[in-house]
Amino acid sequence: GEFMRKNYLISLLALSAMTVSASSMAKENVTVSGSTTVLPVMQKISEHLMQKDPSVVIELSGGGSGSGIKALNEKLTQIAMSSRKIKGKEVKAAEEKGVKPFEIPVAVDAIVPIVNPKNTLNGLSLDDLRKIYKGEIKNWKEVGGPDAPIVLVSRDSSSGTFESWESLVMKNQRVSPRALLQNSNGTVVQTVSKNPNAIGYVGLGYVAPIIKAVEINGIKATPLTAKEGKWPLSRDLYLYTNRQPQGAVKKVTDFCLSEEGRGLIKEAGFVPPAKQ
Repeated sequence: GEFMRKNYLISLLALSAMTVSASSMAKENVTVSGSTTVLPVMQKISEHLMQKDPSVVIELSGGGSGSGIKALNEKLTQIAMSSRKIKGKEVKAAEEKGVKPFEIPVAVDAIVPIVNPKNTLNGLSLDDLRKIYKGEIKNWKEVGGPDAPIVLVSRDSSSGTFESWESLVMKNQRVSPRALLQNSNGTVVQTVSKNPNAIGYVGLGYVAPIIKAVEINGIKATPLTAKEGKWPLSRDLYLYTNRQPQGAVKKVTDFCLSEEGRGLIKEAGFVPPAKQ
């Protein structure tokens, strides 16, 4: 029986060693989905946090602010990214499912009108921008650009960026039905970069050399002009969680608000929020 007992002990030891390594490696998954404007910020945050704390595994997906909030309300995501404030009717829908959305402002963003680099135009007034998107101004030459038809590129209605555009630029007048609708900031950049006559709009984090940012009323979109409120199209970006964050979710939201997180938000081209 001695041999059996020895083997039994050894396997017990092996088993306890396994449990120790398993528990020290227990991974906590955090699902984050929604706004494609907030996505590049959260990609940076996630990469750095997962390196720092390998127990946290962050799963990121886009889809737009509206779908992020819907996923939170359906308990399909733990953190919703949104480029607009949650609406009353969304809070109501959440409460019906026993979800209490908790708001965390993570950054200040500028929405930037963009054109193709071949377009000679550098700036527009806010008024002209509205008329272009209403479909009243149809040719670039009417606003000092080349003699070419304007091709409108807009976001679809589940986009928080579209809703901010509607309130800040359109003053709630309709965007022309001729606009080509895109489902992310990235596809807007691609479309405008390929069409010399196109105009679109994206979050500041998406401004890149393949497109040209347009000044509004003689002001350039920068993190500073957004922060100081000089840029007319600045807005807050948010994370929403179900009740106050706890566990691994709290690790993610705390990291966003930490010194290191705020530095990464700046690196992504956004402005960290005022300190609480």
